[in-house]
Amino acid sequence: MLETVKELCLLPGVSSFEEPVRAYIRSKAEPYADSIRTDALGNLIVFKKGKKSTGNRLLLAAHMDEVGLIVRAVTDEGYLKFSAVGGIDRRVLIGKRVKVGVHGLPGVIGLKAYHLVSDEEEKTIPKLEEFYIDIGAEDKQSAGALVHLGDCAVFDSDVVEFGDGFLKAKALDDRIGCAVMLELLKEELSMDVTFAFTAQEEVGTRGAFAAAFSVTPEIALVLETTTPADLAGVPEHKQVCSPGKGPVILYMDNGSAADRGLYEQMRTLAQTHKIPWQTKHYLAGGNDAAAVQRTKTGVRTLVLSAAVRYLHAPSSVAAVRDIEDMLRLARLFIAGLAER
Repeated sequence: MLETVKELCLLPGVSSFEEPVRAYIRSKAEPYADSIRTDALGNLIVFKKGKKSTGNRLLLAAHMDEVGLIVRAVTDEGYLKFSAVGGIDRRVLIGKRVKVGVHGLPGVIGLKAYHLVSDEEEKTIPKLEEFYIDIGAEDKQSAGALVHLGDCAVFDSDVVEFGDGFLKAKALDDRIGCAVMLELLKEELSMDVTFAFTAQEEVGTRGAFAAAFSVTPEIALVLETTTPADLAGVPEHKQVCSPGKGPVILYMDNGSAADRGLYEQMRTLAQTHKIPWQTKHYLAGGNDAAAVQRTKTGVRTLVLSAAVRYLHAPSSVAAVRDIEDMLRLARLFIAGLAER
């Protein structure tokens, strides 16, 4: 599964431009699927029959898209001005490598030279309008021949294993969840499961709403990532969780509240099978569960996440053992539901 995570993270998939990720997932899922379709918003919805026939009772969801940039103007000098797609901390942008457009044109994010920065400017974070992408073009005409307005750019970042079982890559949010679902698709499942690889989560959980509306599940398990904030200088009461201490079973975040029965079931599974787990110690963030939970007459929803440092940045960091334990817990969760 680790190799699948790595391959997924190397693919570009900015919100609404998920095609490369969707094509990869479809190619891996098709041999194991009983049905597979792509809906109007770009969600890939896969149905797999299990030992127990339950139809659409259970939905597993993970989003394919990642944060990125979108080109909105080309300057006379040939630089690309851009807006953010999804939530990006401007502090991580300067000097980062990017790939622009469907052909992955190399570029570098630039800003006014430091020796030209005033004392007052040095105290503030530059506005997004002050950044640009340098693609090495001589002028507007040569840049326009290579890039079009509306083209997206993704961070150009390597995938690296390092330290005591950690993984560094872009787009771990949420290619981890996608990889877990692909692994489950290969297995003989205890019950029927519908898998939704969703689009446009980073710009408002748009795909998840459409996917859940069409599937109409009774229960949904959202496989995600969450920010830990376990860093020096962060007060202990604001440290959410920590990579390496197990999957995060969420009781609530800023977008959804867990179904209490499912929350207790997942906690019991982890404890019974001696799988490390943790929960959030600070309510923050949101994900596809917010959209799924509110669909139609409501869906019993639970979120299982991997703690990932530096989300929405070129180099996010996760613990490999947490990803493996997410798979174990999801598998046990499906088996437990099948017995009911």
